[in-house]
Amino acid sequence: MYEVELKFPLADVGQLRKQLEALGAVQHSVLPQSDRYFNHPVRDFAQTDEAFRIRKSGDSYRVTYKGPKLDTKSKTRREIEIPFGKAEGDDEKFAAMLVLLGFREARTVRKERTPFELEWEGRQLELALDNVAGLGNFLEIETIADEGERDEARDCILRLAARLQLNNSELRSYLQLLKERGSR
Repeated sequence: MYEVELKFPLADVGQLRKQLEALGAVQHSVLPQSDRYFNHPVRDFAQTDEAFRIRKSGDSYRVTYKGPKLDTKSKTRREIEIPFGKAEGDDEKFAAMLVLLGFREARTVRKERTPFELEWEGRQLELALDNVAGLGNFLEIETIADEGERDEARDCILRLAARLQLNNSELRSYLQLLKERGSR
């Protein structure tokens, strides 16, 4: 499976919320998220365009691997995500295990995420209104697609973005943006 995603910086969050409501998007509860990124012991994920992270979202944990981007118009990439642990501190134990295996912690990205669901052109989309510490507000629009439908999924997201008058897609990750800004 492939994650097909586009992300846009936002100037007017209030206007976007009104547009999403008018389109019938279903809003869910705001979640604090903390993404701890790790680098492989023998290859630099920044150079290979990969990502490996532990995400704490509310009271749940997931480990995620993201492969290199597959096109230049979106952040389409292979994604493998596995939920783990429910107890407080399980993320710390997992991180400690990774360090013992030779992984190096690169950086933590913190954000407040407001998730939305929207059916658009017959496709189920996940939208996330993110307030990222050190970066500001963004909207992520994503869906999951099989290999043969990646382009169709990307084009669907692009049409929704056009409808929302979003045209300045940001292909860099929050991690990359924070590194470039020198934020800690």
